[in-house]
Amino acid sequence: MKEKLQNYTQNRELSWLRFDQRVLSEATDETVPLLERLKFISIFTSNLDEFFMIRVGTLHDLSLIKSNHKDNKTGMTPAEQLEAIFRAVKPLINFRDEIYENVTEQLKTYGVHGLRMNEIEKKELKYLKNYFLTQINPILSPQIIDPHHPFPFLVNKNIYVGATLTNADEKKGNELFGIIPIPTALPEVIFLPGADVRYVFTSDVVSYFADTIFSSYKIIESTVFSVTRNADIASGDEAFDVDEDFRDAMQQLLNSRKRLAPVRLELKNKISGNFLRFLCEKLELTKVQVFITSSPLTMSYAFGLEDKISGSVKSELVYPPFEPQPSNDIRLNESIIKQLQKKDLLLSYPYESMNPFLKLLKEAAYDSSVISIKISIYRLAKNAKIVDYLCAAAENDKDVTVLIELRARFDEQNNIDWSQRLEQAGCRIIYGFEGYKVHSKVCLITRRERGKISYITQIGTGNYNEKTSKQYTDFSLMTSDMEIGTDANEFFKNMAIGNLEGNYSTLLVAPNSMKSEIIKLIDREIAKGTKGRIFLKFNSISDLTLINKLAEASLAGVNIQMIVRGICCILPQVEGKTDNIFIKSIVGRYLEHSRIYLFGSGNDEIMYISSADFMTRNMDKRVEVGCPIKDKTVKEKIMHFIEVQQADNTKARIMRSDGTYRSIITSNESIDNHTVLMNEAKRNAGNANSESKSFNPKDFIAEIKRKFG
Repeated sequence: MKEKLQNYTQNRELSWLRFDQRVLSEATDETVPLLERLKFISIFTSNLDEFFMIRVGTLHDLSLIKSNHKDNKTGMTPAEQLEAIFRAVKPLINFRDEIYENVTEQLKTYGVHGLRMNEIEKKELKYLKNYFLTQINPILSPQIIDPHHPFPFLVNKNIYVGATLTNADEKKGNELFGIIPIPTALPEVIFLPGADVRYVFTSDVVSYFADTIFSSYKIIESTVFSVTRNADIASGDEAFDVDEDFRDAMQQLLNSRKRLAPVRLELKNKISGNFLRFLCEKLELTKVQVFITSSPLTMSYAFGLEDKISGSVKSELVYPPFEPQPSNDIRLNESIIKQLQKKDLLLSYPYESMNPFLKLLKEAAYDSSVISIKISIYRLAKNAKIVDYLCAAAENDKDVTVLIELRARFDEQNNIDWSQRLEQAGCRIIYGFEGYKVHSKVCLITRRERGKISYITQIGTGNYNEKTSKQYTDFSLMTSDMEIGTDANEFFKNMAIGNLEGNYSTLLVAPNSMKSEIIKLIDREIAKGTKGRIFLKFNSISDLTLINKLAEASLAGVNIQMIVRGICCILPQVEGKTDNIFIKSIVGRYLEHSRIYLFGSGNDEIMYISSADFMTRNMDKRVEVGCPIKDKTVKEKIMHFIEVQQADNTKARIMRSDGTYRSIITSNESIDNHTVLMNEAKRNAGNANSESKSFNPKDFIAEIKRKFG
């Protein structure tokens, strides 16, 4: 039976675009250093690229094969959603262009000049001409389009220069088209000699000298452009023969990603109707799928600019440096295992370093009492010490099982490579399930000491990735709790035998029971009425069953506080429906990634950390794990994190009932939760240079409650 559409839900894709607009808005915040603002424009751009490759790509496919399929939150067909997306993206592109122009102009006062070709000085033009002739032109592969030279395949998100040409000795009107692919071997930008940081885009240089490339033609008009293709590859058993090696099959699917259908055309400037019709016809795109922008089509260069800037200037343009601090709960000069035998330990990234967990793995690799190590991996860093320690454990005759998910989007090749290395070292590799991604973050160390089996379990909200542990907020719990360890052991047994229906006494595990257990916990609060309390923090919420259950709890008078970074398909404060639901989104220096579920208060409080968002894919199509927080000290640490986040009046925004966001207006001092938590981490680590102020978040929370419930 179809679930009835409610007036307290919004479309997933439009909600995501509002989130990306929040990211772009950080580039307008004058308290954010200028180069960091440029990075936010870059993040917005890459986010939007992925959105078109995955979400728009999926809707494009649905519009072709299931044209009457309707979104269960708004009743929109795929075609209607695409129309709404294209309509919503246009003003975002204009907003980005305006912000980009403003930020790059301000950077010039610091000696950082992103230049157009008409701004180049004479001596610089001479340098660029020589650079073009010696470094660029020899590796270009231009072509014209005519009956003997068919329109080439345009690679997803590669940059091209396109031109309308005519033979110099022929009459006007006999036009043809030329295309110059910009090789990926070339840098995105070319830095010019001199004391200041002055650079131009390689694509602009190629476009400027295009007349020397098409020397036998006259160029009528030209543009820099890029095509975005659907990159959402199928990876179920329909995509390959079931007896085919899964790793080889994934490699083939990755290769196919490059050739999927176009969904967007980006142009650096307006072109004639004839030129536009030609490109749209060849790419099978409509004009609504064409986006004209004055900003760069790719912006990864923004993250390398600071390396070109001198230290004194750089300090004004970037965030003050911060390195994850040692946890004051852990003594790195002592055995981590012995410390865990006495108490649970929690790491809070990026404020605290990942090193204690790495030390735990290394210790386990050489501990004669350790029998086995089992771990589920979704994403790893390019240089992963975790892999080194797992390989060392296998080489030391430990039984090492690695459940690695080869379908982690855009990390597939990385995971294929790591799986091969782990296998060569003697680790047992398993890949999960057909139709289900393994997204859980669980590590189990099994020990035998004095004839007794014991467990050390680590469960996290984020990946085993040393790089992102410095960029994302996440929790990593390490515990010797036997109940949790026994469940983790059962979990890995079930994964090894392909059983998704396992039962667990303390862990929440999707897809079998996580959603049903969460519903029971919500029902528990509903039974308390106005004394009920729920706090939820995650990246996204889109699962309609859970949305409706939360709305039911709101109607019962349960106070529901949520921090949702991105997609939020439930609308708060809809009269008579979600009056008691209050939602914030936090976008700032670090990517909010931790997931916390909290039900009840005081002695009745139940708290979990989890790898799962409240999305249908997480609950029904992924293997996820949520872990109860039993230790009082660990629970207090997480509660303090929640309080500081709730007190944020700088980077937090409150969601309105129409899905838009507003700033928090307060007369109190500005509170940026990331800054507060960084300073606390430095103070706790004994750093004498910490500039932290004393801050009691409870005082500010009282004001928040008075104003917003």
